[in-house]
Amino acid sequence: MYLDYLVKIPDSSTGITRKKIKGVTYIYYSYGHSYDTDKKYTVPKNTSIGKAADDDSDMMYPNTNFIRYFPDVELPDSKDDLSRSGCLRIGAFIVIQRVMAEYHLDEITSRLIGKDSGLFLDLAAYSIITENNAGQYYPDYAFNHPLFTDGMKVYSDSKVSDFINSITRDQSISFQNEWNATRDHREKIYISYDSTNKNCQAGELDFVEYGHAKDDQGAPILNYSIAYDRNNSVPLFYEEYPGSIADVSQLQLMLEKATGYGYRNIGFILDRGYFSKENIRYMDKCGYEFIIMMKGMKPLVAELVKQVKGTFEEKREYSIRDYKVSGITVKHQLYPADEHERYFHIYYNDRRKSSEREAVEAKIDRMAEFLKVHEGTKLEFEPGFRKYFDLIYYHKGQKDEKFECARELYDVIDEEIKLCGYFVIITSDKMTAEEALDLYKSRDASEKLFRGDKSYLGNRSFRVQSNESLHAKIFIEFVALIIRNRIHWYLKERMKNSEHKFNYMTVPAALRELEKIELIRQPDHSYRLDHAVTKTQKEILKAFNMTARNIAEQATAISDDLQGMTTQEAS
Repeated sequence: MYLDYLVKIPDSSTGITRKKIKGVTYIYYSYGHSYDTDKKYTVPKNTSIGKAADDDSDMMYPNTNFIRYFPDVELPDSKDDLSRSGCLRIGAFIVIQRVMAEYHLDEITSRLIGKDSGLFLDLAAYSIITENNAGQYYPDYAFNHPLFTDGMKVYSDSKVSDFINSITRDQSISFQNEWNATRDHREKIYISYDSTNKNCQAGELDFVEYGHAKDDQGAPILNYSIAYDRNNSVPLFYEEYPGSIADVSQLQLMLEKATGYGYRNIGFILDRGYFSKENIRYMDKCGYEFIIMMKGMKPLVAELVKQVKGTFEEKREYSIRDYKVSGITVKHQLYPADEHERYFHIYYNDRRKSSEREAVEAKIDRMAEFLKVHEGTKLEFEPGFRKYFDLIYYHKGQKDEKFECARELYDVIDEEIKLCGYFVIITSDKMTAEEALDLYKSRDASEKLFRGDKSYLGNRSFRVQSNESLHAKIFIEFVALIIRNRIHWYLKERMKNSEHKFNYMTVPAALRELEKIELIRQPDHSYRLDHAVTKTQKEILKAFNMTARNIAEQATAISDDLQGMTTQEAS
């Protein structure tokens, strides 16, 4: 929370640094040092003491940390009790509140977390609205937004940190159990399952390990996966496991968890990273259907493509217009000992052919250039070179073998080029090529979750110092994803049913627009709408079956709550 007056920024010689985040310059104070045994050097301990004024770079709005570390500075008198801003942004909060009520998230978290459940929901809303997960900036958000916390109390970053550390694994497990108990287990659904990993800029964490990071920052990583109900557009449950565990190994455990949650009549939509003979056998054993992208052009797939090549690509009956591809289906066993015949859906796309052929030829060009540079040298090349080139060596003596030149293996390269533009999806259940592609493309929703998680919720990496806070942040993040995904669904449905294509019907754009709906505090201590709801805001609200009248009613309710709290505090 920032105080309502300006003070001079202390001299840089006292350990003051500045950090600009999203246009705001924050002032940090180094209050000590600690020795990092891994990095072998001393690192400063920093804390935020305020934020710089927009119109005067020498002045800042202090927070309570400033008073703690600079007690001798004479402070001006406060103009008013500004524990809360005189201008509250309420539009996005009201929409999030509606989604929470629809899913009964307030009731579930109240039962599981208790008196601080409001702060839990506030942290989820904070992640969605500000696209940030750093606890030290939460007081800024709380200062100018309505809150779910009892009494709309604005907590400090230290309180937030203590609260996050108090959340237990039992609470997150109980939430997922209760959340999945509300689903209709009789309905046939397809679960899209995908995973990502996050770097952990952390302290002593035994849960993270080095692995194959997608965004390698040289840090230990945590793998994080989500099971997503594609039929109803709902995240179902999540998993967190050390970075050294491969996705393909984790899949069977996830299938067991799905059974434990009560799901029986389901199929799984999986990325190519989960393709393995063991996983296929396990899904057969459990009676689960699957839709999976074939990883690369394996010999079996290549042979099937060659068998149908030229029979469907230019025929109208095989055209799948929604995706601008052509597709045909053939039956075949997946491997020699396979007891079932699978459905191989083979697709062709002209644009894909052009881009893939260019990628192949560019790769060969790079390899040829590398070989040319190393002619006449002693060098052992990787197996990939021998796949595309005949490598010729000359011998002056038994110990003096040198690389002379290379000839491209045109027949091998030509075969690879012939397969450009084709891709294959395998299903266990009988369906058309169009149905299989439509189901697989629904994975876009779960992929958007991960993009939203990293880009929109500020969770590209975790900044935590304990296993407990790591698990807690993932728990809060999952609830935020449930809410954000529902907002995305409402906006998408509105666009689908509208004649117009609005560029503000994305989650970030819609929330930015709704944030402009503000309450201002007047001399009688009541908060009132600053201005009427705009046309753009009305269009966004229609997606949630809300009107300007709903906003006016909620604005009055928020004002009454705040006024009642002020009266109680005064008495």
